Amino acid sequence: MDRTAKAKILDVLAGQRILTVATLRADGWPQATIVGYANDGLTIYFICGRESQKAANIARDNRLSIAIGADTLDPMAITGLSMAARATSVTDAAELAKFAQLMYARYPEYKSMPAPDMSLIHVMRVVPEVISLLDYTKGFAHTDLFTVAGEEVCQAA
Repeated sequence: MDRTAKAKILDVLAGQRILTVATLRADGWPQATIVGYANDGLTIYFICGRESQKAANIARDNRLSIAIGADTLDPMAITGLSMAARATSVTDAAELAKFAQLMYARYPEYKSMPAPDMSLIHVMRVVPEVISLLDYTKGFAHTDLFTVAGEEVCQAA
């Protein structure tokens, strides 16, 4: 396992609150949308409407591409992640409760809002399989590629 890389990946995940998720539409075109997220290690959770295009796309093909990054005034300080991942809808009550705790920790302002109607949403669990770690601090456009199995992060060949 590459512990340094995993720590950097987890730092990027912890440092942001939104990501771009790309799914495949029925006509083959990619669809990118921005979602709020919470993570438990490398596992990412987000909500989408049950009737949304994103939910239909995931039901048809659960492969996703994810991008996470932040704006910076110094181009040589750019860091970010690109992930190839798979998404599944969470139905287990214990995992849904864990998701709620993660979201309230990341978005404390949500505690004062009414809870969402669970019949109208999917809580999606996203598990990365390949992670590209973009780190310009190591040089312009420097990227390291990793494969993921569970919580293990390994340098790709």
